[in-house]
Amino acid sequence: MEINEIKEYLPHRYPFLLIDRVIDIKPGESIVAIKNITINEPFFTGHFPDLPIFPGVLIIEAMAQAAGVLGFVTTGKKPSDGYNYLLAGTDKVRFKRPVIPGDQIHLEANFVADKRGIWKFSCKATVDDKLVCSAEILTAERKV
Repeated sequence: MEINEIKEYLPHRYPFLLIDRVIDIKPGESIVAIKNITINEPFFTGHFPDLPIFPGVLIIEAMAQAAGVLGFVTTGKKPSDGYNYLLAGTDKVRFKRPVIPGDQIHLEANFVADKRGIWKFSCKATVDDKLVCSAEILTAERKV
């Protein structure tokens, strides 16, 4: 899935669209997406000027966006149909190493459960096959 198709499944836009490509998706099961990290991104001017590190909260957001795409594809719904997936919670978040400009993050989300419209995903982010972050992410499907 390239960027124009991703934009059909996510309402986010620059500078907050954090998925560059989906490289594998199995509806109802899993997704693998990528985020390319470049020095041109606006937050690097302040995080940190002499040591640019991709913010951890944005790694979590990128994993949540990947989970959102998986949710939309699984249900056959899109934001244009009046639906959205909202971040509802995170559990067991762990950061293992920093992400810097030039890295490519592989974002993986695996469907775990759906209870009353709250979806649970097991997620991880890796760079060069090394774990940078893991988390359980909850999203809530909402009609907007």
